[in-house]
Amino acid sequence: MIGGRVLSVRTRWLIPVGLGTFLLGVYVFTYPIDPSWSSIQQHIPSTWPFGPGRPGPPPDSNSDWNPHPPGPPPPPNSHWNSWTEKTGSATAKESDYIYPHQNPASPLLVEVDEEKRNAVVDAFKHAWGHYERKAMGSDEFHPIKGVGTNLTYSGAGIGYNIIDAIDTMYIMGLKTEYETARKWIKEHLSFRRKGSVSTFETTIRVLGGLLSTYYLTSDQLYLKCAEDLGSRLIHAFDTPLGLPVSHIDLANPAEWKDSWGNMKVCPAEIGTLQLEFRYLAQATGNETYWRKVEKVMEVIDRNTFSNGLVTGDLSLKDGSFFNTEIRLGGRVDSYYEYLLKQWLQTNRTEPFYDRMYSKAMAGINDNLIQQTPNQKLTYTAELIAKRGVKIVEWTLRHRQEHLTCFIAGSLMLGATTSGLAPGVVKASVPPRPEEFMARGLRDWNTGTELLETCMKTHDTATGLAAEIVTFKTEESPPHAHGTDEEERDWFISGNHINSKGAFWAPWDAHYLLRPEIVESLFLAWRLTGDMRYRNYAWNVFQAIEKHCRLPEGGYASVANVDRLPVKHEDKQETFFLSETLKYLYLTFSDTSVLPLTDIVFNTEAHPLPVFTPSTIKPGLS
Repeated sequence: MIGGRVLSVRTRWLIPVGLGTFLLGVYVFTYPIDPSWSSIQQHIPSTWPFGPGRPGPPPDSNSDWNPHPPGPPPPPNSHWNSWTEKTGSATAKESDYIYPHQNPASPLLVEVDEEKRNAVVDAFKHAWGHYERKAMGSDEFHPIKGVGTNLTYSGAGIGYNIIDAIDTMYIMGLKTEYETARKWIKEHLSFRRKGSVSTFETTIRVLGGLLSTYYLTSDQLYLKCAEDLGSRLIHAFDTPLGLPVSHIDLANPAEWKDSWGNMKVCPAEIGTLQLEFRYLAQATGNETYWRKVEKVMEVIDRNTFSNGLVTGDLSLKDGSFFNTEIRLGGRVDSYYEYLLKQWLQTNRTEPFYDRMYSKAMAGINDNLIQQTPNQKLTYTAELIAKRGVKIVEWTLRHRQEHLTCFIAGSLMLGATTSGLAPGVVKASVPPRPEEFMARGLRDWNTGTELLETCMKTHDTATGLAAEIVTFKTEESPPHAHGTDEEERDWFISGNHINSKGAFWAPWDAHYLLRPEIVESLFLAWRLTGDMRYRNYAWNVFQAIEKHCRLPEGGYASVANVDRLPVKHEDKQETFFLSETLKYLYLTFSDTSVLPLTDIVFNTEAHPLPVFTPSTIKPGLS
């Protein structure tokens, strides 16, 4: 991709790529497979982390395990050789791109970048090892003090950190770490912990992590734990409309009382539970899980605005949306993400979700997508409700959260699935313009442009992106930003020198080890084979290593991405292990590992299988 346009095929790549693919196929086909691993292999590609055609042992095996055998060398005349020693990346030029069109319907298969992938594995071990030594079993971890905290009154954890990270261990081939985590789950995990926990966070992190690991391993331990947790969480839906309450006591879920009539919930809280509970229903045959989350989508669909958009708050009492803010960041983000993924999860058999998705994306493009006047950066704005005497007026606020950058990759994924022209079964890699219908091409271009803007927000003193940036408009006041930000089309609000001449760190300036930008880079890489996305990912990883890695172990958040030396904040988020490092690892793996045709990632990066509902008939059409 250059300038948002899809380039033509460069035929000189056909012979070496075709020959390499043929030889790899012969090698994989002829390599002997250990029958004891076959039950697990059915869920994962033959080029799993253990190398091409080399199946690993089952989780309880005592055999020698080499999760990272030497991979094949780069192909002749590989453009990888042009990567600089300083950054490990190449200049994005036309010769760096890959056009594997010998079979347009086939997925791209690119060699693993062993060195960079192993660097990500080392980062995971550095983060996990410190947690395991200092706070094993705790829900959250504070790496500077080396202590853990929990989310329940009982003082015991419910596995947030461990379960959120265990499928990453398995994918990375970290046998020792995986077996340690599995042992803790088997011997210590209990959901009989008194205290209020988030229905949303517990579903996406714990239920999602258990189901993902069950899918990858076929180990009944994880499904049993998932059933236990699901049977407790499902009581959150016991409200008149069936919309789940925000928090629940897992120890006494049936007795959990909440003043639901006066409560507000957000679309992300209630619209980001569906992938997990639907797969739990499929795996257990318990239709109740499916119907509960399906009912939620029915209520949301009835109450969305005519343009398909939603605000950040709705009533548990009647399902109506409050006139507050329309945006793509916190409280709303993953709701839009799951519209597409629900359609993909059930093998595109539920057009209801495709219609909701396409309508919402049209609303986003028509109402929220903006462009800066100077550098022409595409970004997402927010609509803020201003109550008049008789009507509600909406005004634009030109700010974008780091969370919002998920939409770049989501739009690209949607364009190559929901946005394909009639008769096109599967997009080429990279896709051709003629393969899209009009809305697909619109979303593809918007997604690629937004991703470039998200990478522009890494143009800071640390190379890390801030939590929130504000974009300059023609109406921006002349002193809305610091003097060191004059060359940028955006600024970090409040990031200036105070009256005493000292810098302070506004909330907008934080970096919390978030994954959304690397998530979109991973999807863009998979969908295009464009080497610049791997290069971008490597640059982000290097910035994390330089400014977030702690010498004694672990990684910490950064208080202000635009000030050096950095000041750390004592929190290593669980999503750093579950999402950020997983997406980076997959970006440097070959593209047959967790192919997008076979899985959907939940919003916590837990891979769940694509399936056609067997015994359960979806109720929305």
